[in-house]
Amino acid sequence: MGALHEGHLALVDRARELTGFVVVSVFVNPTQFGPGEDFDAYPRDLERDAEHAAARGVDLLYAPPTSEVYPDGELGVKVVPGPLADRLCGLSRPGHFEGVLTVVAKLFGMVQPDVAVFGQKDYQQAVLIRRMVRDLDMPVRIEVAPIVREADGLALSSRNAYLSPSERERARSLSRGLLAAL
Repeated sequence: MGALHEGHLALVDRARELTGFVVVSVFVNPTQFGPGEDFDAYPRDLERDAEHAAARGVDLLYAPPTSEVYPDGELGVKVVPGPLADRLCGLSRPGHFEGVLTVVAKLFGMVQPDVAVFGQKDYQQAVLIRRMVRDLDMPVRIEVAPIVREADGLALSSRNAYLSPSERERARSLSRGLLAAL
């Protein structure tokens, strides 16, 4: 969605290993944000994203305006993800995965990749995208790249900047607990 960081750039590196032409899409998708979520506050710095992408050897940065992705505003046809979207993250974010799958399907149609790389950090999303690709016979291979973590163990995320010190410490505790369980 933009606000590229080392986690995203690791996806670029994986894509480079898999293909000769790497496209990165940057699009803050309004349909995957629910009421009261951070759509308006979500970080956007296309110039910085372009610099990061160029430094990593991206061949094409695709950053369509909302009017290109949703020319009539709201879409009449959407990808309905099924019951898996109502569990885990989907419990607290109704409609989120419908928005994600719909925009990913649109971007696949616009860019027509042979392979697309997603991060394991968003595991539920990756599972749903794989299912969509399989169920709808989309001619794209989905690769899932490992989680990239900050030095303190917290998974890299554009939203980490929103965490207060106490929230960050709780998130680090969760990360440590999960890693210890492995």
